[in-house]
Amino acid sequence: MNSEVDQFGEVSQVVLVIDDSIDVYRLLSARLKGEEFSLIGEQGGAEGIASAKEKKPAVILLDLDMQGMDGFEVLRELKDDPSTMHIPVMALSAMQSRQDKVTAFDLGATDYICKPFDLVELRVRMRSAVRLSVLLQMLSQRAQIDGLTGLFNRAHFDSRWREEVARCQRHGHQLSLAIFDADRFKSINDTYGHPAGDAVLRGIARVLRREIRASDLACRYGGEEFCLIMPDSSPEDANHLCDRIRQGLGEIIWPLHPERRVTVSIGLVGSDGTLHTDAQAWLHQADRNLYQAKNSGRDKVVRSMVVSGVSKAA
Repeated sequence: MNSEVDQFGEVSQVVLVIDDSIDVYRLLSARLKGEEFSLIGEQGGAEGIASAKEKKPAVILLDLDMQGMDGFEVLRELKDDPSTMHIPVMALSAMQSRQDKVTAFDLGATDYICKPFDLVELRVRMRSAVRLSVLLQMLSQRAQIDGLTGLFNRAHFDSRWREEVARCQRHGHQLSLAIFDADRFKSINDTYGHPAGDAVLRGIARVLRREIRASDLACRYGGEEFCLIMPDSSPEDANHLCDRIRQGLGEIIWPLHPERRVTVSIGLVGSDGTLHTDAQAWLHQADRNLYQAKNSGRDKVVRSMVVSGVSKAA
């Protein structure tokens, strides 16, 4: 969900207005100034859909009476797309027939406001919709967090990884992916107990959070495996980051087993932007590199580069 920081450092949620009348957007911008949300506007249905996908607004105000691509068609496309289907849509319309309202709600609208609208009522309804959207987003994020490490979980990784690969294919951005696996982790649980193993997993998560950029995404993939998505990062830059994480983990003294170091093996695959392979194939290559790191002595990074669907040594 998109948000912006105002001049006082406060975070405001974004509300997208899709209406072919620029006057409506100007009126709303003037009368809703000072609210805890900021408005952005699009005057066409196709442009509105594209903006919703890119900006991920907290709420969408949608005019149903637009020329060309009407609001019902826009609403249908928004609710059919997994990336926008959960964004609340408040329908604005001069149409007051019962059937129009039923159609809008059937298509997924969360509210229906008739024109000419009362600005005080609209303001209150928008506040309520934004608050509800923020709460739902918080619940959704909680469902995507791994309870032990505090990192994102496998479900969130799967979703974001598909998005990042699609972005790389569409715009030619660099992208790298790494899979981390704690070496001989089972022996830590067997020798020192599961509390020691849990402490290791939390420690790996802390190092990942400390070392990565704000744009990177660290996830617990399952068991003792972690994944790191590095957008706009070349294989070489990603390798430097992964090696720094690997070295940092190797230097930690663990309170429950100070005599036992913990190391990780890492499989890394990156692209220089000329990517023509799918997300799953890339993930499989990172996994193969991980096993190569394991089988060739552990505590190392094995990397390769994907170009036009072919993985080759980087």
